[in-house]
Amino acid sequence: MTTNKEEKKKKEEKKVEKKKNEEKKEEKKKNIIIEKAIEIIKSNPDGIRYTDLVKKIHEEYPNILPSTIRGTVWNLETQMPNEIYKPARGLFRHISFREEEQKPLTEAEEKKEEDFYGPFASWLENDLEECTKAIPLGGNRFKDKWGTPDVIGKREPRRSDIVKPPTEIVSAEIKTDTRDLITAFGQACAYKLFSHKSYLVIPKSSPESDISRLDSLCLIFGIGLILFDNTQPDDPKFEIRVRAIKHEPDMFYVNSYMRMIEKDLFTE
Repeated sequence: MTTNKEEKKKKEEKKVEKKKNEEKKEEKKKNIIIEKAIEIIKSNPDGIRYTDLVKKIHEEYPNILPSTIRGTVWNLETQMPNEIYKPARGLFRHISFREEEQKPLTEAEEKKEEDFYGPFASWLENDLEECTKAIPLGGNRFKDKWGTPDVIGKREPRRSDIVKPPTEIVSAEIKTDTRDLITAFGQACAYKLFSHKSYLVIPKSSPESDISRLDSLCLIFGIGLILFDNTQPDDPKFEIRVRAIKHEPDMFYVNSYMRMIEKDLFTE
């Protein structure tokens, strides 16, 4: 005859066994999720966003709850440091692509930076409305090692303005080559010396990790960040990512540089 003590022991053993089985199932489910995640990330050389990754895994395994998937992959780069890394916030990329060099544009894709100066000047005036007049510049018009903006503009009071604001200078550095973004950022910073606002204009095809870093740097330094299609001069599709923050430049340099382009920018 079975005693109460023995029955209690059997119940405890069943509970322990059930818990072990559940843990095995969860572990198996976790391994399935991670394996599929790595497979998906490997198939995306440019990386994949956290939300998109969760969505794709759920499409493959609809019986697994999205909350379970999210709880498994949110720190995938920590769990699998030899497989996965994060080049930017919320972006997973396979380690095999980490040292991949940026591919240069093909001859068909490559366009001259100068082709985008006019379209961006027009966009500054008419779409962003940061300037009342903007002109292509580029070259070495300022004749010094600090560089010359590719586009420069002014914002002056309009006749319809009840309260007349002071004149502002807006400068922009445009880059079509995604391998030269660090230099471009440095130039955009230098333009703050004589500009109330400075913009950095880079291709949408730039590596996501570079865009993310520039996004953060532009927020810190108050520089505007614009993305565009560097293969279509006729329709660059300029898109604002970070709006420039107005600051007070050094008026000595403002007047020094503006004298060089007075006829171009200040004569109607």
